[in-house]
Amino acid sequence: MHRLGISVYPEHSTFEKDAAYMELAAKYGYSRIFTCLLSVTKPKDEIVKEFKQFISKAHELGFIVAADTAPFVFDHLEATPEDISIFHEMGVDIIRLDGHFDDRLDTLLTRNPYGIKIEFNGSSDANVRDLIKHGGDPDNICVCHNFYPETYTGLCMDIFNEYNETWNALGLTTAAFINSQSENTYGPWPVFDGLCTLEQHRNLPVSVQARHLIATERIDDILFGNAYASQEELEEVSKIDLTKTTVSIDLCEDVTQEEIDLLYNFNHTGRPDHCEFFIRSSWPRLDYKNKSIPYRNPNKTYFERGDVVCVNDNLARYRGELEVILKPIPCDGNRNLIGSIPKEEHIILDEMEKHHDHLFGFVK
Repeated sequence: MHRLGISVYPEHSTFEKDAAYMELAAKYGYSRIFTCLLSVTKPKDEIVKEFKQFISKAHELGFIVAADTAPFVFDHLEATPEDISIFHEMGVDIIRLDGHFDDRLDTLLTRNPYGIKIEFNGSSDANVRDLIKHGGDPDNICVCHNFYPETYTGLCMDIFNEYNETWNALGLTTAAFINSQSENTYGPWPVFDGLCTLEQHRNLPVSVQARHLIATERIDDILFGNAYASQEELEEVSKIDLTKTTVSIDLCEDVTQEEIDLLYNFNHTGRPDHCEFFIRSSWPRLDYKNKSIPYRNPNKTYFERGDVVCVNDNLARYRGELEVILKPIPCDGNRNLIGSIPKEEHIILDEMEKHHDHLFGFVK
């Protein structure tokens, strides 16, 4: 199950502004908050007072709150893995360990008496498998990737997938960050190039970032890393269908109503006996068996990667099959061009290609 989240950094704002942002996000169904204690240098008592007020408001609005920490944060707050009562006092629901302790102390943390979940750094080689093997409570463990404020430093897809294969195999809840494109956003550090997990997301629209993470089928919780995302961005991400992979499409000018219905009114599932040239959604053929889809000239010689086509009357047995092109094929008169997936969303198409037989749909 996917959850949506925001980030709040009390040391860089005011309680009133943060409360208004949380209220806005709650309105759109967001339910997780990430915050950071790594960058907070105030005295212990001030930190407890400030974060307790903010987290209390977050709980009032239905959020769970994860606080980023490391061993030096524990030292500053006079906490230990054997005594995390101060985090309980502040109301923290999840302690994220940007840097962790040793196996014995990490195990004790996962078995704390307050039921606070321990979140390990998903963008590292945290040895969670052995931790569980030697007594760590898997029901109290989750993982969250890093965000990367510096341009060009975000994760590449290969490393992202490699880490996630480990976390998914262990059945752990995973989280990753997307980047608001609003002006004047900020994070815990004085770097302002965005706060995303994947480098290729840094300059993409928020909807594309979020839908790409869903398409990977590796990430559960999707969090805005920088504050504050705009109301438009919060709303846009909240409207995403979280149950399947979705892509937008630039429709052809002469597309017909029958083809539009075919595109949007079916739950498309690619065939498991797939070919290398396109993803085949064959179920619509049953509905279009006795209907007509006249041939339309696509005015091109080849269909290209990202084109979305449907079989027409010239190949009546397969009429109504929707196909998403993966490799160029000739326009032989048997298929009509409905539209094309925008180039910036081909990263989502890449994931669709990996999961040929999974559910997908199109954004209106």
